[in-house]
Amino acid sequence: MTAGSRAAVLRWAAVAALVLVLATLPAALATRSADDSPVSAADLRQAVLASGSVPFSGVAQSAGGLALPVSDQLTSVADLFSDRTTMRVWWRGPQESRVDVVTPAGETGTYLDATGTWTWEFESATATRAARTPFALPAPPDLLPGPLARRLLSEAADEELSRSGARRVAGRDALGLRLTPSSAAASVEHVDVWVDADTGLPLEVQVVGPDGPPALDSRMLEVDLTAPSADVVAFTPPVGATVREGREAEAVLQEGSRIRPVPLPVVLADLPRRSLDGAPSGIGLYGSGVTLLAVAPVPERLAGALRDLLRASPGAVVDEAGVRTAAGPVGLMLVELPGRRPYVLTGTVTVDALARAAAQLPGAGEGR
Repeated sequence: MTAGSRAAVLRWAAVAALVLVLATLPAALATRSADDSPVSAADLRQAVLASGSVPFSGVAQSAGGLALPVSDQLTSVADLFSDRTTMRVWWRGPQESRVDVVTPAGETGTYLDATGTWTWEFESATATRAARTPFALPAPPDLLPGPLARRLLSEAADEELSRSGARRVAGRDALGLRLTPSSAAASVEHVDVWVDADTGLPLEVQVVGPDGPPALDSRMLEVDLTAPSADVVAFTPPVGATVREGREAEAVLQEGSRIRPVPLPVVLADLPRRSLDGAPSGIGLYGSGVTLLAVAPVPERLAGALRDLLRASPGAVVDEAGVRTAAGPVGLMLVELPGRRPYVLTGTVTVDALARAAAQLPGAGEGR
């Protein structure tokens, strides 16, 4: 596989990563039982959605065990979903925060303000500025329990929600809220969110896939509900620092803009088509909530590279529908139709749903 082919595969994997939230983490220790509350599931969801304005600081941790069938050159995005990530966080609000990722090699800080982010790599003294856009690649702050829970619950229907008792998380009473997707295509079995009883701030998020144990567990290990000072979350590049402009998301958009749009169905695998601000027009997006599917035609050169990667994946299914596999709740499929450009299908859907969607694509069944 050439370097160019590998890079293209990775860019496609980065697009798919917008709908992936997968990791593992051991259970937290509880020093005493938690006090429950009669608050309803719907009201608790509303408290979570309003919690972006709750100030706090503390330590969070997420970890990933997801073996995605992509090249190991998918650096930051792949690491985010395959490694343990420890974060120190200072949160003043949805437009004013700081998250430091702590590793044995050093620290990298992400500072969010009203117009964008600064990423400060301490060891290399490099500051990267990126504008806020509706279409951005995942970053460590996205795996904090608060932003993650708000994203996962944003489209949940009341009938998909239930209460799940209470427990202690980060030394505080946390109320349980369970989201059970109603779609038959869903590969996520359920999502558990543990919510601070006093403020509505999510303290832990677990995503459970088809294999039983949590596929993700992102939690606060320590939390202080005192508002951090503005000086702590502000950033100005130090004198002598290397300053550059971040263009990673722009590169993905440029790659996606080269896709020639095709007339995709309004429904695939019983999932309705939807729109996403900033997404390339050649990519079809389907589903809602935690059940999402992305579909796009791809060049032959990319299809060949991806075909090799998928075929080499454990548990890959190869039949007349294409080649498909799953990594936890994430499905990925390559469909090659006679006389047409190949398609890539990926998302938090089952491999059976991928096969159903493939059978509904334009040209499916022709020449077979």
